[in-house]
Amino acid sequence: MNKIKLTLKKNPTVVLEAEVITPDYFLERSNEEICASVVYHGKRERRLDEFFDVEGECSDCIEIHGDLHRVRHVGRAMTRGEVTIHGDVGMHLGALMNGGTIEVFGNVGDWVGGEMKKGKIHIHGDAGQQVGAAYRGSMMGMKGGTILVDGNAGIEVGMRMRRGMIVIGGTARDFAGLQMKGGTIVLCGGAEIRTGAWMQRGTIISLKDIALMPTFAESGIYNPTFLNVYSRHLNELGVQLPFAEVDGRYRRFSGDQGVPGKGEILIWEPAV
Repeated sequence: MNKIKLTLKKNPTVVLEAEVITPDYFLERSNEEICASVVYHGKRERRLDEFFDVEGECSDCIEIHGDLHRVRHVGRAMTRGEVTIHGDVGMHLGALMNGGTIEVFGNVGDWVGGEMKKGKIHIHGDAGQQVGAAYRGSMMGMKGGTILVDGNAGIEVGMRMRRGMIVIGGTARDFAGLQMKGGTIVLCGGAEIRTGAWMQRGTIISLKDIALMPTFAESGIYNPTFLNVYSRHLNELGVQLPFAEVDGRYRRFSGDQGVPGKGEILIWEPAV
């Protein structure tokens, strides 16, 4: 398959704003046009080829190599195609995404998948803060799609998310599911404090025991039928979600009753 390959040749000394690195933008552009694309090194306009060697043209499949921890907004608002990154990448990866896939073999900065609507993002390392969250001042975060983080994640995972699914393979820090309005968060390695604070709706599933706020009330022990569907979907993505009664059960907590909210937190209890 024809693809466009970008290789970092010059490390930015300050943040590099690279919103042009999207399948939608590259699909109809020649190699010369891609090389001449405008990026912002700090507040100064620069050509993309000042920082990257560019191979290929007219493709919605992008492969990027290098340490991009200072490169922001890769895949912003993309609607199609594939972006594969071999290395770390900076903030706002896949923000406002509306389709396509992003895969990162490294770590990512804050706001990955911020307010995304569709598509899939798979991070094989750790993620920063506000995964799939709403931006400051916005009342709604992630509205659809799937974000997989194999490692750990920072604070406020899924803040104000409305729909979609976030899976954290490691541990999430404080305020996972803050002001959550819908959707699903799966915490394979548990979370730190104040999980689900001010959540209104939605489901948080933790496969490890976590400390809950007193505004969550236990409301039963069971194995929800919908987890069978979730388990099949997650198996396709390489995530094992237990649901069989012979393996254990889920303790259900409802809240946040201080809002009041109708969300739920399910905590897995393996069979003895």
